[in-house]
Amino acid sequence: MASLSYLWRKRASFSVNSVDFYRAWGKRFFSMPELFGRNSRRRKLAREGAVIHESAEIGEVTVAGKKNLLLVGPLSFLGQVYIALHDEVRIGERVCINDGVSILTASHNISDPGWSLIKSPILIEDYVWIGIGAIILPGVHLGRGAVVGAGAVVSKSVAPGTVVVGNPARPVSKKRCSNLNYNPCEFLAANRAWLRG
Repeated sequence: MASLSYLWRKRASFSVNSVDFYRAWGKRFFSMPELFGRNSRRRKLAREGAVIHESAEIGEVTVAGKKNLLLVGPLSFLGQVYIALHDEVRIGERVCINDGVSILTASHNISDPGWSLIKSPILIEDYVWIGIGAIILPGVHLGRGAVVGAGAVVSKSVAPGTVVVGNPARPVSKKRCSNLNYNPCEFLAANRAWLRG
């Protein structure tokens, strides 16, 4: 959930004693436990060094490694996501990362008898959508507006607007439109209670 101060500043206002006023505040009241839970997760990650914008949505994210290697931009949504921070993960604006996604910044060198660690940063640009259960491997750069299909395993960078599916992830002929203008966080019921009433 976006921070309470952000939602308070951006809240929809209605005339006192109107039906819309009571409807909005009823929805807001019932969304409070979720609001406090998401804010608590954001604050905990921030205390540990992560940089998370106040309008980003942080679900039940499991972050392993150095939290100061994580940056999440405005109006981005992370569901039940696993992030292994051996190297930096930068998530842009208005990104949607669905449940079950794993973001891995390291692996092991199978050619090395000592099985040494290989690490590389991951960059996820604005408006990227990562479907349920996808795996993003070290060194991947997902260009603006790229779409990663559910269950895809992405080992190579994806060009802007490209849709990839499968294991290993491969582009499909369909491209995403280039003039994207949406907020994935607005689709969450708890946010709509504050922003739309």
